[in-house]
Amino acid sequence: MKLHQLRPAKGATQKTKRIGRGDGSGHGGTSTKGTKGGQSRSGYKSKMAHEGGQMPIQRRLPKRGFKNPGRVEYKVFNVGQMEQLAEKYNIKEFSLENLYGNGLISQTDKVKVLGNGELKSKFTFKVNAVSGKAKSAIEAAGGTVEIVK
Repeated sequence: MKLHQLRPAKGATQKTKRIGRGDGSGHGGTSTKGTKGGQSRSGYKSKMAHEGGQMPIQRRLPKRGFKNPGRVEYKVFNVGQMEQLAEKYNIKEFSLENLYGNGLISQTDKVKVLGNGELKSKFTFKVNAVSGKAKSAIEAAGGTVEIVK
């Protein structure tokens, strides 16, 4: 075998389909797009989620539920977690700035303290909301609570 005799394997290569180059090419006339309709015309773009005349899924499925536009989402911390967080991050005051500085919340988060667990040490809390049980547990341990808006 010589270099000038090298050929790709039979069927490995195909001619490119040259569309719209006259009837002699076999792809002239309607240029393989069929006759009439949006898909045969230039600039055609199918709409997102278009199901081709079938009833769309967003209309087949029923409406369900309710989204409350006035809902306030809180980042929740339990009183039982505070001992561990204080030890790990060396915190005596749980304020939004301290929690954000240590990467525990994002800048726009609102913080609420809940009363699950025990609190042994004395801490100062400056947060957006506190449950009644948490407030009594904090004050019983000698700490203070300040609500920040």
